[in-house]
Amino acid sequence: MRKLYLLIVLLLVCSIEILAANKPNVTAITEVFGDGQKLTGVILEYPTAINGKKLTKETFEVTDRTILNVYTNDVSEKAKNSKNGKYVIIELDPKDKNSGIFTTAQRGKFNEKKVSLIQKNKIYTTKNTVIKPSKEILTNSASRDLIVEDFKQFEFKDPKTGLTLGYNLYIPKNYDKNKKYPLVLFMHDAGPTDLKETVVALIQGNGAIVFASPEEQAKHEAFVLAPKYNKKIVDDDGNIDPLLDTTLNLLDYLKNEYSIDTDRLYTTGQSMGGMMSIVMNFRQPDLFAASYLVACQWDPNVVAPMAKNKIWITVSTGDEKAFPGMNAITDTLKKNGAKVAYGSWKGTYSSEEFTKAVKEMEKENANVNYSTLEKGTVIPKDVVETSKGGEHIYTWTIAYNIERVRDWLFSQSKSKK
Repeated sequence: MRKLYLLIVLLLVCSIEILAANKPNVTAITEVFGDGQKLTGVILEYPTAINGKKLTKETFEVTDRTILNVYTNDVSEKAKNSKNGKYVIIELDPKDKNSGIFTTAQRGKFNEKKVSLIQKNKIYTTKNTVIKPSKEILTNSASRDLIVEDFKQFEFKDPKTGLTLGYNLYIPKNYDKNKKYPLVLFMHDAGPTDLKETVVALIQGNGAIVFASPEEQAKHEAFVLAPKYNKKIVDDDGNIDPLLDTTLNLLDYLKNEYSIDTDRLYTTGQSMGGMMSIVMNFRQPDLFAASYLVACQWDPNVVAPMAKNKIWITVSTGDEKAFPGMNAITDTLKKNGAKVAYGSWKGTYSSEEFTKAVKEMEKENANVNYSTLEKGTVIPKDVVETSKGGEHIYTWTIAYNIERVRDWLFSQSKSKK
């Protein structure tokens, strides 16, 4: 009788565990790529540890999405290697047509961070209990924006211009006020100016977050600053809004607030942001250690003061404004003493091919490096253009993924002779 009682209790305990485990907490994962923010995964949190060796891609089905990998972890994070734990990670294909939250192809429109899935096959816990398949649809109650969540949002009220500027700031995770850190200023294009959310500066492309990724920070620990502009700050007619001065004043403020290496300030931007970088360079040629200018242009008649600056330029030869515009600028810089190295690349290069191409240009030891992306190799093959401008917009989906250019940027310092 006692044995029967114990057996019943054991069965009840297992049953309770199975029922509880059938209701995991569901969190959607988003990541930012060159063409914007996408939903790329799901984290399922169970009340007990799961045996990862018995999970397969067929264990789950995610509505209208392609599963790339399924594994377990003992922390709520994506990982390269599976560890038994109460977290099941489902990685989804970012190339899925409906993966986009906010992307280049749908600028100005946000999609919901929602995911739906079902458990198709058995799940085994590390205690050898079984979570049975279920037709119940699971949806996420939360979401995580990888890397984006590591930035903080602030407002700067400029006492000099009287203007207010929202900005995103990445502070190194192991920040030590007794050390000096470089700072990267990223300025976005004019596309997101109609949107008020400060975080848009981080998700419209990867020009900011690429510098804050764990891999990049492991090599180049740095602050990353990404202001959010709600109007055009500069335009093709040479107009300059006072918020450009506010941005420079924000830099001064941050230099006083944190331990920032003033010999290693870097600026970069795409389109409007690149134009802002140009203006800052010829107005204050001694401010930045180096600049990365992407798909931009300016009046070549005023850029002479930046002829000695360290600059890397990337444009598409199919960009009807930026390509001739940067040709004119580099000609002016050369006439005023700049040494220019040129490189002609394909936008379809692999990371290894880009690294090799950058190294070839670096051999010339020029202070201005001008790399062009061949027309017809910039716009992804699966993109159907609905309007002109693809050669312009898709330049920066490539430019910020070139690791060796980022390495070049961080290697520059004003203290170097």
